[in-house]
Amino acid sequence: MDVQGRTAPGFEKVGEVFATNVERYGEVGAAFAAYRDGEPVVDLWAGATDRGTGRPWRADTLQLVFSGAKGLTTACVLLLVERGLLELDAPAARYWPEFAAAGKERITVAEILSHQARLPGVQQLVDTEELLNPEHMAKLLAAQAPSTDPRAAFMYHALTWGWLTGELVRRVDGRSVGALFADEFAGPLGLDIWLGLPDAEHHRVATTIAGPGVLRPADEAEERDALQVLTRNPLLAPDAPALWNSAAFRRAQLPAVGAHVTARSMARFYACLAQGGELDGVRVLDEATVRLGRRELRRGVSPLWGTPMAYGAGFELRTELGLFGPPPDTFGHAGAGGSRHGAWPGERVGFSYTMNLTRAEFPDRRPLDLLASLHAATLTFPGRSRSR
Repeated sequence: MDVQGRTAPGFEKVGEVFATNVERYGEVGAAFAAYRDGEPVVDLWAGATDRGTGRPWRADTLQLVFSGAKGLTTACVLLLVERGLLELDAPAARYWPEFAAAGKERITVAEILSHQARLPGVQQLVDTEELLNPEHMAKLLAAQAPSTDPRAAFMYHALTWGWLTGELVRRVDGRSVGALFADEFAGPLGLDIWLGLPDAEHHRVATTIAGPGVLRPADEAEERDALQVLTRNPLLAPDAPALWNSAAFRRAQLPAVGAHVTARSMARFYACLAQGGELDGVRVLDEATVRLGRRELRRGVSPLWGTPMAYGAGFELRTELGLFGPPPDTFGHAGAGGSRHGAWPGERVGFSYTMNLTRAEFPDRRPLDLLASLHAATLTFPGRSRSR
């Protein structure tokens, strides 16, 4: 596959690693981008947006990044904290009275953001139309009792995190997360990022492909497993790819898993956060707000995966696995199947890796190889940020 795009002087090795990865790991289509000191230093893409048609990946190809959406939603919540509309340590029921039902009156906004709300799955079975309706799903969660399973005390809330945070945003601001992000971040920064994709943009979206092991087997024994019932994630069901690639899913504003982005724009978004919330003279968050968002709220071992996990107010933080690169201050959010998006504040770097072939391997070497080469280039060519 021919690699398209550019690398800045000193970052050529990143391009070589990207080209090697495309062949070594059997990419169908992928993109990688990075900003340094507010300037693009890597902007690469290759392959096809669809395995069947071979339609080439282009500079403006949009890709579903699943939980990469959580970093975008986090920024929206932090903006409302900055404006005094939300407090992290306040009970969520202060802003959403119905949420106090069934013993949830003390669960705080910070606990929701850091996956400690004990609501890792909606226990009521829902159909696709209900699943794609954030307000309906929020109502179900408001009525649901927190799980008494001890594992739920610090368990990744893959889908419910978005319905909970999205409803808090709607209650205090009046806008959906998708509308708020468009108004306050995407518009001012010129980002090709969507939480709720307009129909006119659907033709640019790559087809998301489930690699081996990504989908949950349709096995009755597994359905009876307490952990599966506790988390209940229909986006990993055997027929889920049809949903991922549907027009209804693309339109739906799912704050936890519904973002469609270009790698270039995601890297620009995190470059802004890496610089304390300002880029090209446009400030979207105060520097203190960005620091608040990446302040550690909880660290431990995931009962789902048995791996280390650490969270700030929505952002994933660095663990010993180094999934967001070597710097100790890195933060961001990964997406199911391999995408990776984040910031290195010390190096003033923002990055994003997107791809349409999801993989179950852990750790996924594709983003790790790219981030290692990006970090090496940053150290070799320190630029202005090392003297600041």
